[in-house]
Amino acid sequence: MLFTDQLSPCQQIICSLFPGMNLWIKRDDLLHPLVSGNKFRKLKYPLLALRGQQPHLVTMGGPWSNHLHALAHAAALHGYAATALVRGHVGMHSATLDDCRQSGMQVHFVTHEAYRLLRDDPLQWRQHIAQLTEQHVWLPEGGSAPEALHGVAEIVRELPLTPDIIAVACGTGATLAGLLAGLRGQAQVIGVAAFKNAGYLHQEIARLLQQADYPAYDNYQLLTEHHHGGYAKTSPALARFCQQFTDETGIPLEPVYTGKMLFALSQLWFAGAIPRQARVVAIHTGGLQGARGFTKTAGAELAHFQKSEE
Repeated sequence: MLFTDQLSPCQQIICSLFPGMNLWIKRDDLLHPLVSGNKFRKLKYPLLALRGQQPHLVTMGGPWSNHLHALAHAAALHGYAATALVRGHVGMHSATLDDCRQSGMQVHFVTHEAYRLLRDDPLQWRQHIAQLTEQHVWLPEGGSAPEALHGVAEIVRELPLTPDIIAVACGTGATLAGLLAGLRGQAQVIGVAAFKNAGYLHQEIARLLQQADYPAYDNYQLLTEHHHGGYAKTSPALARFCQQFTDETGIPLEPVYTGKMLFALSQLWFAGAIPRQARVVAIHTGGLQGARGFTKTAGAELAHFQKSEE
């Protein structure tokens, strides 16, 4: 069974990018070699609820989606069929989609307009399944179902210290919402949005908490100006930061999520926006497979991917 009681280490950070800071990093990138980071936690309870069944999982994502990559492997490990509705066109290639196919996931491309409809209408996915049966089970983009919050909330009780601040990268807002659920109103969460125009995540966080039967916790900040140009985009400063952090700590980063979060956290520290005595835990949400999109050999694919996210 994939979702056993599996813990990730929490490692203290000594790094010149955070001089004097009481910083720890929760290494969820080490939870599983293929079902990575926050995706492991977000998929845990939705998939455990399907034990004893033979579902056909249906979900959506982009060509470098960490969620698709994790779900493809989780489905294969459980013996479940899986289909991905991917924003793009027939013939589009990425290493992530290659991995998904090799794990047995079916990949169906949809237009950008159809993808937007999938986001807006929770039943729209049914229009893309030729022979719909009761075995088909929908998992939303990023695995961000309300049940996903229960798995993320478990991070808090695994920590070896009581933090004053937890920092996390934000895509759909579900990981931040899950941390709020686990903290139960204690401490503060700093969420760093990985893309432009992310203010709507406030509504998503509130919705997820409500649907998962948690109180309307609001002990968090959402930072929306640290995206380095947009989703799946980077900058020379961010690239240098990620490399230096890895060189000094031995911890690999990707520049899409965790790299942006740590860069923002470093800037806040140097600006004096974090109390000097604060105990800070940064969540490494994994997704290192997505860093393959930044290699020279994948340059053309990445350029197309970035354009599709604008």
